[in-house]
Amino acid sequence: MREIYAGMPWWVKWIAVPVIAIFVFGGLIASVIGFVISLLFKALVFVVLVGGLIFVVRKFMSSSSSRGDW
Repeated sequence: MREIYAGMPWWVKWIAVPVIAIFVFGGLIASVIGFVISLLFKALVFVVLVGGLIFVVRKFMSSSSSRGDW
């Protein structure tokens, strides 16, 4: 296999083979990239929501402790 591939012109190695790979596996590659981006977005939303919750709880605790209601 290596001998066959080594005897090919440069444009087959660097243009034709990647184009065929993208054509064949393009859907798989796109779905994996979409999954990773979706996962990163969900992680970002989670971090923002937890940070907002911590901010609200600290704000509430500091305002209620300053009044001495607890």
